[in-house]
Amino acid sequence: MSETSQPFELLLSVNRDGSGTLGAQIEEQLRSAIRDGTLRSGTQVPSTRDLARQLGVSRRVAVDAYEQLAAEGYLALRQGARPRVSESGAVAGATDAVGATAPPPPRFDFRPSVPDVSTFPRAAWLRSLRDALAAMTDADLAYGDPRGVAQLRSALAAYLGRVRGVVADPERIVVTSGYSQSLGLVCRVLAAAGIRRIAFEDPSYPEQRLIAAGARLEPVGVAVDEGGIRVDELERADAGAVVLTPAHQHPTGVVLAGERRTALLAWLRERDAIAIEDDYDAEYRYDRAAVGALQGLDPDRVVYAGSASKTLAPALRIGWLVVPAALLAAVAHEKLLADQGTDRIVQHAFASFVARGELDRHLRRMRGRYRVQRDALVDALADALPEATVRGIAAGLHATVELPEGHDEEAIRDAARRRRIELSTLADHRIGARAGPPTLLLGFANVPEAAIRAGVRELAEAIRAARPASVRGEPLAEPPHARAQG
Repeated sequence: MSETSQPFELLLSVNRDGSGTLGAQIEEQLRSAIRDGTLRSGTQVPSTRDLARQLGVSRRVAVDAYEQLAAEGYLALRQGARPRVSESGAVAGATDAVGATAPPPPRFDFRPSVPDVSTFPRAAWLRSLRDALAAMTDADLAYGDPRGVAQLRSALAAYLGRVRGVVADPERIVVTSGYSQSLGLVCRVLAAAGIRRIAFEDPSYPEQRLIAAGARLEPVGVAVDEGGIRVDELERADAGAVVLTPAHQHPTGVVLAGERRTALLAWLRERDAIAIEDDYDAEYRYDRAAVGALQGLDPDRVVYAGSASKTLAPALRIGWLVVPAALLAAVAHEKLLADQGTDRIVQHAFASFVARGELDRHLRRMRGRYRVQRDALVDALADALPEATVRGIAAGLHATVELPEGHDEEAIRDAARRRRIELSTLADHRIGARAGPPTLLLGFANVPEAAIRAGVRELAEAIRAARPASVRGEPLAEPPHARAQG
């Protein structure tokens, strides 16, 4: 039996004082690992030479054990190739159960807040990664400053000041592993400082409230209307901090009005409170320039949070905080305890990517693409669902679509799923029992422009099918093509 010679390790051991021969011990451990799925079908195992060296036994013992397992169907042995777990050796229960039972992908994926990751600039990223690795010193491969790589903090400070109007001293930037970690770090610092309640926009991301609760803060909802968060309601919330999305409220799509900004900043000063500004997709404004970040108006009371998840891809897992001086040491300490710092090789690559203008180029490309897709969605809704109203500004990665009273968001979601259409609703983001008109959140980034009209047409049929009997007497207007088919 000819085998490759590249060393390959396997978690096995033998006991010379144990029961059974050394070969029998090897056979039993491999047999059990294959049966229980620890070693899956197709997994490579060491050559007999490598296994003998690893366990300190003669090669003959390893050869005999492998041949016995091959005879039983557990291993596949082939001349000149690495031994592998055979297809028949792995039991059915050890196969990838998720893959075996996963439903087919949606025909139309209207889930919000997910960028088109197929457009990720792979070539530019690879260049940045190569350049970063070539330039990194041995010291750069150590742990380093938990706040992040100095080159990236400087690149982010320049970018955020130029594009978002953020007052961003590199020394006050903390690089994180995404917005969720950013929020968790700040919430733990606020809780340690004695804050007990934290306000969230209602509606808002539900995961944020779970993060705050995990830091022993009590989340409290504050209503949002067409002018953004209701500051008068915030004043009654008895909170020491607030999390908000002023540039493009998620999920309603409104912008925090100028007078509300002034009132919010006054509330922060009067209460000695902290705001956490989630600037999640402010770069995607299609009808005009985006409003500047709230942080630029009071950098000592506003924690600015951003990430690459919406601009590039969630898989990149990189985010950033611009932290008021009074909180910086505590946030940096929490980051140190959390993970000793975000992936430093990726940080160096991202610093190169930002400094070379690749992020700006990518965003310019994507703004044009997303604007076309959003326009196509709005036009398709006007044709297929003329009674629906698109709320919010022309920005972001989803449209907020309000339906007439009497429609059931959950029934619509179920009817859409039967047609393999995925979407979200405002009910997913409401806090408590706060009422509101039935509203769908339709993401457009992951639906090609050519497919949007067909997807909306199918969605309109799902909405009609989900209408309760009490409103069926007043049907939604059907588009001309549907009446012709009927």
